[in-house]
Amino acid sequence: MAQVLSRLAVLPGELVTFIAEQLDLPAETLADYASREQTMTDHTRELAAALRLRGAARADIPFMIDAATKAAWATDNGIVIAAGVIGALREARVLIPSVSTVERAGIAGRVRARKQASHALLSGLRPEQLDALDALLITEPNKGITALTWLKAIPTAVKPDHVRDILHRLRQVREIGIPAKLSTFVHPDRYRQFVREGRASPAYLIERYTASRRRATLVACLIDLEERLTDAAIEMAEKLIGTAFSRAKNTQARRYAATSKDVARLMRLFRGTIDALSTALENDSDPIETVDETVGWATLLRARHEVEALAETVGVDPLTVAADRYATLRKFAPTLIEALEFKAGRGSARTIAGIRMLRELNRSGKRDVPPDAPMPFKKDWRKLVIGPDGKINRRLYETAMLAHLRNKLRSGDVWVERSSAYRRFDSYLLPEPVAAPIVSKLGLPSAADEWLEQRGRELDWRLKKFAYRLKRNQLEGVRFVDDRLQISPVKMTTPAEAEVLADRLDAMMPRIRITELLHEVARETGFMAAFTNLRTGENCPNESALLAAILADATNLGLSRMAAASQGVTRDQLVWTQDAYIREDTYRAALATIIKAQHRLPIAAVWGDGTTSSSDGQFFRGGKRVNAGGDINARYGIDPGFSFYTHVSDQHGPYHVKVISAATHEAPYVLDGLLHHGSNLSIAEHFTDTGGATDHVFALCAMLGFRFCPRLRDFPDRRLIPIEHPAAYPSIGPLLGKRIRADVIREHWDEVMRLVASLKAGHVAPSVMLRKLAAYERQNQVDIALQEIGKIERTQFMLDWLENPSLRRRCQAGLNKSEQRHALTQAIYTFRQGRIIDRSHEAQQYRASGLNLVIAAIVYWNSTYMTEAMTHLRSGGESILDDLLAHTSPVGWEHIAFSGDFLWDRAAKATGRKPLNLSGKQRAA
Repeated sequence: MAQVLSRLAVLPGELVTFIAEQLDLPAETLADYASREQTMTDHTRELAAALRLRGAARADIPFMIDAATKAAWATDNGIVIAAGVIGALREARVLIPSVSTVERAGIAGRVRARKQASHALLSGLRPEQLDALDALLITEPNKGITALTWLKAIPTAVKPDHVRDILHRLRQVREIGIPAKLSTFVHPDRYRQFVREGRASPAYLIERYTASRRRATLVACLIDLEERLTDAAIEMAEKLIGTAFSRAKNTQARRYAATSKDVARLMRLFRGTIDALSTALENDSDPIETVDETVGWATLLRARHEVEALAETVGVDPLTVAADRYATLRKFAPTLIEALEFKAGRGSARTIAGIRMLRELNRSGKRDVPPDAPMPFKKDWRKLVIGPDGKINRRLYETAMLAHLRNKLRSGDVWVERSSAYRRFDSYLLPEPVAAPIVSKLGLPSAADEWLEQRGRELDWRLKKFAYRLKRNQLEGVRFVDDRLQISPVKMTTPAEAEVLADRLDAMMPRIRITELLHEVARETGFMAAFTNLRTGENCPNESALLAAILADATNLGLSRMAAASQGVTRDQLVWTQDAYIREDTYRAALATIIKAQHRLPIAAVWGDGTTSSSDGQFFRGGKRVNAGGDINARYGIDPGFSFYTHVSDQHGPYHVKVISAATHEAPYVLDGLLHHGSNLSIAEHFTDTGGATDHVFALCAMLGFRFCPRLRDFPDRRLIPIEHPAAYPSIGPLLGKRIRADVIREHWDEVMRLVASLKAGHVAPSVMLRKLAAYERQNQVDIALQEIGKIERTQFMLDWLENPSLRRRCQAGLNKSEQRHALTQAIYTFRQGRIIDRSHEAQQYRASGLNLVIAAIVYWNSTYMTEAMTHLRSGGESILDDLLAHTSPVGWEHIAFSGDFLWDRAAKATGRKPLNLSGKQRAA
């Protein structure tokens, strides 16, 4: 405080008054305090003596470095390390020295912590293992690249040969023999830092590190690579096996569709036969003669073989058709089974026995499957794999075992050691003692009976109230006709005055290039501070290169084309900047910074208070090349592709994005964005379309404190699920389904609470757990309990939806904001025909994150200039109500130039804000 006061010419009056009151002195007495420097020095000594404190001395520097080392064991963050030093000094009752002294101690401690972590990762390694680590950075003549570069280049196109390539890399990693337990010898955050450096840094850069740091980075990289290679091999094999069965089902569907005319003709023949027999019975005539006269025996006999063929077509099991791709499966399955050690609990012991038997058959070269071979797959397949001669068909048996293994791996019943995505199911959940305090903090009861009693009483009252109002037609927009609900569509109307206001505000927006916009938003929000150097933690010195790399992701232009179209940045600068500063975590932190800045703007409160949001997926096609990435979704045509699943706040800020398969269900990803967005938004209510709704999401949202409000397309077909017997609500009986299985909820309440706590703590992503629960061949009991809880919450929501027209309108308005964001996306993500050509999920996520960040910047920039435009109109005497302003949107882009030359040097030199366009003419940028 003395150092701060010494730099002030005049003491702040508020400070003088406050201190004078504490000392019971007139403020005038202290007005000229500290005019003599010695006074402060003397008083500091007296205060230190009175408080039994002492000043820092040179002898305290080792102590400060030790404290910095402890703080730096987990992080390189300078603020955290400095706080650790200051905290240690306070505990030792030592006065805090100058800032430079604390900084020097922090830097020394950080260096020491890095060295200690490096030595911990290398502990116990033999000389030959260290030599093998060094050899990873040597260029191999036959490949033309280093072994490390080759290992990190994991194939992504789904091919049988690529599964073998991945497993070959896995064997190379295992040959070095790095124990996975070494990762536990350092702090998890410090270990993740080593892993990130190993992933992002090219071999030539790692080679420049000191020996200990270089080898420690390689150790962390190899431990990480073993996990990633294991996951990649299983995931690709899983897709190949799944493709075999999906193609089998599609083949059957096409065959059946091709016979539709024959089926119709044979059914008419069958009807004629029945009519003839009926006529014979009525007339007491000979049925055989009647059939022969009306239908004809010859016709019936000719149809006999057609009917038999059709019956066989319909009755063919997909396993039989999938086995036609047995040769494709054999290209990778033996290598996969040999390379990986599968484990399971008692319930899946037969699955492991079957895999071991296949492994022995592959090793011995035997073709015949033993008659006592384990058959853990479903009963229908057991009959199929045994031929007429009593022998087991090898093709069918192995195909069935691989399909069964795939399902078990997806659910977690079977797992693989040293895998991240295919671990034991229980390993994803927090231990019960750790979960209990989290559950208590969420306000959830420890026993199911308490929750069921409260929910049951509320649901019973609401169902009776709903039945009463429905019977008397007291529900706006809802009618009960022929035992079926009829719900009037929501009509969203925008006042004509609001449309005029929106047009006027749009016309006043300054014309601007996207380069200028990004620089201006960066100056005002400081979001670029989130992009720290992976190795040093420092900010990027070349702001234009960083923004250009972000825009290259957002527009799908790529670094080379961005450099060619830019002035002020080069390709080398872009490549270096992307490697050092662009990461998923830095994108996430930068996005949170912009969302926070926009949330603080007064105009944002006009559109919403930041407590509601919506999410939706947007489809992007994959590349045109053969084996291009992505999955096919019939809704979007025949091209494979991906979906960017985005969460948008009621203030129009896109606060979270995730790349998902176009063919996957969106529901598992709803909670990912709600729980892990990192912004200061306090989302309480969330809207989705039908694709984001399942009973599991209803259950988890309610328990985690979110109100889940999906727009259900099939609402009239859904049933209200009571806890009491349906007979208690006779007037709405047709709308009710089977009552809740409360016994299942009671039995598995503790496991559900562990799951909820694990999601809340960020121990596991919600999408991971929901996909695993959905993958069980037979429903998991925890899955059933969660579904029953979800039915209760869904019923509560359905009653809210039917009774509350304003909720229906709010949901529609929220989803409209997602649609507006989709339109802006199409205007930005235009290069390469808007196709995603990147194969790796990491690169795809960078594209989505860059796009989301640029959209957030545009929303922020538009919000600030709309505020200025509104202020200008009001200063001219116009009355602009917030109710009208609420119908406007900061997602317009007609005034922004996205293409052309990117003049980064000019944009960097610009200062201040642009003037509004007051010419009265609306011009496109």
